[in-house]
Amino acid sequence: MIAPKHKLTEPPAGDFLVDEKYLLEVGGPSKSFKRIANIPDSFVVADDEETGFGNRIPMWLFGFLY
Repeated sequence: MIAPKHKLTEPPAGDFLVDEKYLLEVGGPSKSFKRIANIPDSFVVADDEETGFGNRIPMWLFGFLY
């Protein structure tokens, strides 16, 4: 059995906390940074976007295609 390389937890703000460092907020193209404002290493992962900018990442880059 292969051990996972990253740890995912449920944070008090945002949707996912990766390796106790990177905070991800997942949503659609209109998703804002309101819930994760002023939190270091936080990112919005948005659906229906072709390219990212700043701390905004298109969902397809994570392989979340459906």
